[in-house]
Amino acid sequence: MKLIVGLGNPENKYAGTRHNVGFFLVDKIQEKYAFPSFEFKKNFQAEISKGQIDGIEILLVKPQTFMNLSGVAAQAILSFYKLTPDDLLIIHDDLDIALGKFKLATNSSSAGHNGVQNIIDQLGTQKFRRLRIGIGQSAEDANDCRLATAHDFVLGKFSADEMTTISDISEEIFREIESFILV
Repeated sequence: MKLIVGLGNPENKYAGTRHNVGFFLVDKIQEKYAFPSFEFKKNFQAEISKGQIDGIEILLVKPQTFMNLSGVAAQAILSFYKLTPDDLLIIHDDLDIALGKFKLATNSSSAGHNGVQNIIDQLGTQKFRRLRIGIGQSAEDANDCRLATAHDFVLGKFSADEMTTISDISEEIFREIESFILV
C-alpha cells in the first residue's frame, strides 16, 4: 500500500488557493484513476479515497487539520496501516519553484513550509518523498505591493491562467506518481 497526501486547508474559502495545490492534485488523481469519492474519517482527521493504480493499493489523503497540523493525519494513517515513510508521498506547494514546474525531493528539510515541517516533526524523520509543486511568483507579481508577503501570496487564489498551467503539468505529475508507486 502507498499513501499519497495532498496538503491544503479545509473550508471552502481556501479552495482554489495556491496553498491548496496538494488538494487539487489529489482530486485530479482521484478523477483520473476513478477512485471513489473522498470520505471523512474522524480517526484520521482526513478525507480518504482508496483505490488501485497498477494493481497497488493507494490511499489518497486530504488532511482536515489545516496545513500546519498535516502531520497528525499522516502519522495516524501510517501507524494504523503499519506503513513506513518509504510508503509516503506528500504533494505540496513550493513558493521557491516557478509556476508550471515541480521537483521530487527525498530526505530534505521543510524549507520553511509549515505543513511539511509538521509532518517531519510527527514522523520524526524527513526521509519521505515530496512532490513540490511550483507556485512561485513572477518577477512582476513579486514587485506588486498587493502581494507584499508570502503568506498573502500562497493564500491567494490561482488566476485562470495559473490554473491552466497547473492542469497542463498534471500528466507529468501523474508519471512521477506512477514511478513512486512502482518503487
